[in-house]
Amino acid sequence: MRYVSTRGAAPALDFEGALLAGLAADGGLYLPEAWPALGAAELRRLRGLPYAEAAALIMAPFAAGSFTLEELRALARQAYERFGHAAVAPLRQLGPNDWLLELTHGPTLAFKDYALQLVGLLFDRVLARRGERLTILGATSGDTGAAAIAACEGRANLEVFILYPEGRVSEVQRRQMTTVAASNVHAVAIEGTFDNCQDIVKTLFAERGFRQEARLAAVNSINWARVMAQVVYYVTSAVALGGPDRPVAFSVPSGNFGNVFAGFAALRMGLPVERLIVGSNRNDVLTRFFDTGAMSLGTVHPTLSPSMDIQVSSNFERFLFELFDRDGAAVAALLAKLRKEGRFEVPGDHLRRARSWFAAARFDDEETLRGIAEAHRRTGAVVDPHTAVGILAAHARRPAPEVPVIALATADPAKFPDAVERATGMKPELPPALADLHARPERRHLLPNDADAVRSFISARLQEAA
Repeated sequence: MRYVSTRGAAPALDFEGALLAGLAADGGLYLPEAWPALGAAELRRLRGLPYAEAAALIMAPFAAGSFTLEELRALARQAYERFGHAAVAPLRQLGPNDWLLELTHGPTLAFKDYALQLVGLLFDRVLARRGERLTILGATSGDTGAAAIAACEGRANLEVFILYPEGRVSEVQRRQMTTVAASNVHAVAIEGTFDNCQDIVKTLFAERGFRQEARLAAVNSINWARVMAQVVYYVTSAVALGGPDRPVAFSVPSGNFGNVFAGFAALRMGLPVERLIVGSNRNDVLTRFFDTGAMSLGTVHPTLSPSMDIQVSSNFERFLFELFDRDGAAVAALLAKLRKEGRFEVPGDHLRRARSWFAAARFDDEETLRGIAEAHRRTGAVVDPHTAVGILAAHARRPAPEVPVIALATADPAKFPDAVERATGMKPELPPALADLHARPERRHLLPNDADAVRSFISARLQEAA
């Protein structure tokens, strides 16, 4: 399998190369040169398989030439053995054709664990083969950082730097990053927004000299391996509800577009998906696009669902590449216009095509609180604010009544106890493994919104670790 850049000006790489590079040399994101086909017979063979076995079979074409099926089986078993539910990604029925996909059973209680536990092992295996070390650099709006740290802490071949926006993640999310004692982990608070953190990461990756000197690699969803591993739970949940013999729809709370793009990847591979529904909070850049065809940047507003407090959705670039029939030059031109003017529009025929796959809906904080309360009242489920947005969007934009709609539960409610308590009157408790989280000492670094300051910090720490 070869991987090409969404901007069309970087050399194609194999899976191992794309894994280590993260961002393409031309600033683009990697995608498979062609989508592997997942036909009806292959989908039926997945029925009843353990999650790790299904994961290995689904990912094998993406990693062909770099990892054998047996290697992927072993890595997937190791990745998911720490998860807190035997099914790994269980479905919970909320109504006659309403389902909740619980992606909250990993070590950091968020959907990011489903990819990053595996990606950490993939990095480990490749670096051991090569006898090399890497510097992981990522930005987080909440859950990615904790999941990346949990996947990489203590690994001899990795140094990990995670940037997060100061004061704009929940206390549990912050402490899951700052209380890790491993010397190879560095949680860095940035005086700004998530978009500022993401811009710094992209700036440093674009500096070829520093990138090579520091041996930078990405765990954000700019890294294709993240998206690849997330494709798995779309496929397994659809198969559990009768796929490929009937289509399903998915509703996904989305800010950076990586999670819902994994659903789109499954669709492109052949999974019968009736609709992908995007749920937005007040930072509704994605909903505005699917409503109007215009991508226009605005101010980032803090909300009860901070992982979606984003205006620049990195993975949307991958969708544009597909929407414009893999014309890298067209994608590069649109993104240049967005940087220069803060806005671009797609032609009407492209918008109609996008709407054939996607629908979107927006909900503010008050609606989110009502959604948490209503889900609890109707079903007994206690959900976090992000998941509540996904459930609300499922109700607002569902297709035909006979089509099952799967809303993705993206974080445990205990990660957002204050919002859940406001909505339901009860405060969810952390699971036993994290019960002492608030008593653990924190270790963090506060830096200005400045790429030079972050570069200097990374260089100093790498010299200390050498």
